[in-house]
Amino acid sequence: MDRRRQSRVFVDLPVQIWGMDVNSRPFTQSASLRSISGHGATLQAVDAQLKPGDIVDVLYKGNKAQFRIVWCGKPGTEFAGEVGLEKVSADAKIWDFDPLRCSASVGQG
Repeated sequence: MDRRRQSRVFVDLPVQIWGMDVNSRPFTQSASLRSISGHGATLQAVDAQLKPGDIVDVLYKGNKAQFRIVWCGKPGTEFAGEVGLEKVSADAKIWDFDPLRCSASVGQG
């Protein structure tokens, strides 16, 4: 059974992320959105060493928002390089579409 609070929309969109890594060193890198919801997102292709609780900035098409890391894929597994994010500010608008509306329309056609 899925424990998620909201439906996810699966995407493949380029983003830029930056923040402080586990060694308190600043980093910036390109990454890719794998899924999004109204409250968070999943990134893939993240090289920076991060940990749950860290805050990162995400830039998508000129829009920026801060996210808290809630999980990191373990190295050596199929989830290596993936990071689960939760928006710090619930009213921050970063996507140029509404993920809730997209997930509601899936399968209706």
